[in-house]
Amino acid sequence: MDIVCLGELLVDMFPSELGRPHAEVSAFRPAPGGAPANVAVAAVRLGARAAFIGKVGDDPFGHYLRDVLARAGVETRGMRFDPRVRTTMNLLAQPDANHYDCFFYRNPGADTRLRPAELDSALIAAAGAFHFGSLSLTDEPSRSATVEAVRLAHRGGALISYDVNYRPTLWRTADAARAQALVMLPMVDLLKVNAEELTLLASAHDGVRSACHPVGNPEYVDDLAARAGPLLALGPKLVVVTLGPHGSFFCCADGGGYVPGFAVDTIDATGCGDAFIAGLLRQLVGVDDSHPGSTAGGLFLGSRLRPALRYANAVGALTATAQGVIPALPTAAQVETFLAGERR
Repeated sequence: MDIVCLGELLVDMFPSELGRPHAEVSAFRPAPGGAPANVAVAAVRLGARAAFIGKVGDDPFGHYLRDVLARAGVETRGMRFDPRVRTTMNLLAQPDANHYDCFFYRNPGADTRLRPAELDSALIAAAGAFHFGSLSLTDEPSRSATVEAVRLAHRGGALISYDVNYRPTLWRTADAARAQALVMLPMVDLLKVNAEELTLLASAHDGVRSACHPVGNPEYVDDLAARAGPLLALGPKLVVVTLGPHGSFFCCADGGGYVPGFAVDTIDATGCGDAFIAGLLRQLVGVDDSHPGSTAGGLFLGSRLRPALRYANAVGALTATAQGVIPALPTAAQVETFLAGERR
């Protein structure tokens, strides 16, 4: 299996209009969601073999979500159904097309109930890359299941990818979220954050300046490097910072730098970060039976990472051009056509 994703699969409730807070939205439209599940579907669209591991409620939404993944070509044998709690729901409000606020119905949600004993260890051991996010770390027993899955994937030689995906309302405090993220860093190869999440993690290091310069400004790039660089010392071989429509920044032992984004007519930026990480993993992990694994020489060299991040930027940009996440995820052919047009 090229890419195995673990975490939440839930119902995203999209608002019928932009610019209103949750309480003033007139109606919500349900759609499949959950960052790791989005990554799995995006990876399949890009030509990889992908599987999803997680738990949903034994309810109509849970079975519908499993069917959505299966129809998309995602391997679902690692999914589990919980008869005691409901499938998690996330109500979104969108101040504008590029931003959204989350309000989770999860007390508890089925995604937090995955137990270590329920993991498909054979599926995890066969992964070329293993990807997870922070939502499965907020509560037990899913936290222990996630840590065990990371250990199994590492033992199998997989590239370990971690998306901080900070959702303030799911943590007691920002300090608790930061502490849990830092605990995970020695276990991962690829750390993906946005600018706000980089600030959250970098605040643990004294003397780090505030990122306050325009994107593309050399001082801003230096500032990103000053924040991301110390995180490499905690374990990751690669730190990637997504910058929304402006592109991305990377930092590794070989150096780092800013990779510009693409100008598109944004309809809905929800899930663009998930599409981005799927594009990056698709570029880093082979899609045959000879996966490079996390220790392959040259995997995290700047000369390889720049084109890989350009590809990932394109996947994220294309996802922003349609409503919803899974329906908007582009195919490999669409990405190649888009990049060919950009080169011309």
